[in-house]
Amino acid sequence: MNQFELVAEKREDVGKGASRRLRHANKIPGIVYGADKEPIMLTLDHNVVMHSLENEAFYSSILTLNVGKDSEKVVLKDLQRHPYKNRLMHIDLLRINENEALTMRVPIHFINEDKAKGVKEGGGVISHVMTEIDIVCLPKDLPEYIQVDMLEVGLDETVHINQLVLPEGVQIYSLLHGGDDSQPVAAIHAPKASAADDAEDAAAEEAAAEGVVEGEEAKEAKDGES
Repeated sequence: MNQFELVAEKREDVGKGASRRLRHANKIPGIVYGADKEPIMLTLDHNVVMHSLENEAFYSSILTLNVGKDSEKVVLKDLQRHPYKNRLMHIDLLRINENEALTMRVPIHFINEDKAKGVKEGGGVISHVMTEIDIVCLPKDLPEYIQVDMLEVGLDETVHINQLVLPEGVQIYSLLHGGDDSQPVAAIHAPKASAADDAEDAAAEEAAAEGVVEGEEAKEAKDGES
């Protein structure tokens, strides 16, 4: 598993004005909380965090947070982004307890899609109903992603949430709380005709219909002459 570190400073100055000044200085306001400890207001470097976010694993990994001489294990709990600029507005970090289960959202990775039975033999296309999922596990069992093998999935077949192969110690959050175990994750179905194909078919049908009409008119004219 990837190892990620974040370096932060304690932040004493709070409020909208203080946060605005931090952002102008290319910093991000943040907070770390949990594990029965007092929350700490933080300041982090915007560019460093943005660079870390380019790695998908950052979202679902145990992170090392360094604040001065202190170091603790955390996970990314929430990110607030600017509505239209490529800017982070705030970051929330959650301390972890090695002996307590945590709930995390992790990505779903699909493999063997081009070799799937429904694609290779049936000419179908794959649709992803889910691309991430909430799981529950101890920190030591936290996976970077859940893998779904599409190899044996046939045409018009669906992979359901209760068919997911989970790493040891990992459970699906929704199923622990009475959720529907038949929720679809991915499916293979026959490709829909494109708009161009539909137009071509319609034109052909129209041309055929006109040919029939013209043929009948010609026949009627010939019958009239005779």
